[in-house]
Amino acid sequence: MKRLLISGIGILVLALIVAGLAVCGTVPLSTTSVSGESVADDSVATGNNRFAFDLYRRLAAEPAHAGDNLFFSPYSITSALAITCEGARGTTADEIESVLHLPANATLRREGIAGLDAGLNSRDASYTLRTANALWAEKTYTFLPEYIDTATRWYGANVTNLDFINDPGGSRETINRWVEGETEEKIRDLLPPGSIDPLTRLVITNAIYFKGTWTEPFDANETTKEEFRVGPDETVTVAMMHGNAVYPYAETDTLRVLEMPYAHGNETELAMLVLLPKDDTLAAAEEALDAERLAGLRASLVSQNVRVFFPKFTLETGYPLPGVLAAMGMPTAFANDAADLSGMDGTRDLFVTGVFHKAFIDVNEEGTEAAAATGVVVGGGAAPVFRADHPFVFLITEKDSGTILFMGRVVDPEGT
Repeated sequence: MKRLLISGIGILVLALIVAGLAVCGTVPLSTTSVSGESVADDSVATGNNRFAFDLYRRLAAEPAHAGDNLFFSPYSITSALAITCEGARGTTADEIESVLHLPANATLRREGIAGLDAGLNSRDASYTLRTANALWAEKTYTFLPEYIDTATRWYGANVTNLDFINDPGGSRETINRWVEGETEEKIRDLLPPGSIDPLTRLVITNAIYFKGTWTEPFDANETTKEEFRVGPDETVTVAMMHGNAVYPYAETDTLRVLEMPYAHGNETELAMLVLLPKDDTLAAAEEALDAERLAGLRASLVSQNVRVFFPKFTLETGYPLPGVLAAMGMPTAFANDAADLSGMDGTRDLFVTGVFHKAFIDVNEEGTEAAAATGVVVGGGAAPVFRADHPFVFLITEKDSGTILFMGRVVDPEGT
């Protein structure tokens, strides 16, 4: 059985290549500056989560992904495409904003993302979490100073000039090395051979990396081989971790909900939220994937002693996204005769030629390490028992804002 994962927990890198003649257009540039430290706008976090749910449903519904693991980083995709949107105009910008649920107001969008980035990049001795953006421009091509300034000022995306025309292969390797460095070499070859050619004008990359330890680590000596039900009549043998500690936990008629926090100091608090159906189908968990229901589940969590059985798993995935994004409502950015990315260069020549996504996550007794990449080429009486021995959905969130950094599902912990 083929297994596919879509990045959604640890790291994501989104590379946007503006190829041909024009990239995603920008919205009117704002001259408003952030006074003091930026505060993440709730609409950006809310919009990111709505996009996460939309993308999950789209991928889960595709016949090609039936029975597959899914894993992706909505925040990384949002970040990279937000930079793209800064260069989009008209219908192109409207579609990107709609699919990502971004604020149409440029100031709200920029301050919201800048505030979230500042929180995610605040250093904490207990874990590693960072996100980074970069622009890679064809050295002979002229981009509008306003676009470059916006990307640098609000998104921290510094520009590196490359020779796409004469050395597309070497340029691709340079960008892929940056991705590898930002993701501790967990995401390799984000941009496949042929993704950059002499018509590539710009690549926009976002990378996110996370490595953290559980507040309540599992004892490796207690890990045993046990069965995991991948279907009504099918099981696989997995390494099942065992724990007994105090966790935030809740139950509904159809779900068991567990929050497993990661150790932290005084900075951003992170946790994995697991939605485990009481039957062997994912329907109850996937139906809970909307803002109101998820907020209700989180609010119902009560700290109590829980016996936890949770599988170790490692997931990796990689696939192109243009068709998915176009079907979600933003086809114009990919149309060479209709895209308006004139906010990047002042012309109507650029369009998005490809979007690539890769992701990695390793969940073990100590904690979690995750990475993801996307390239847009326009280039938790008696203690309840939480036995995750059948398919489940999981999310890694920043607890204050509720921002979903990564999300996915595990259908087969031994699958790829």
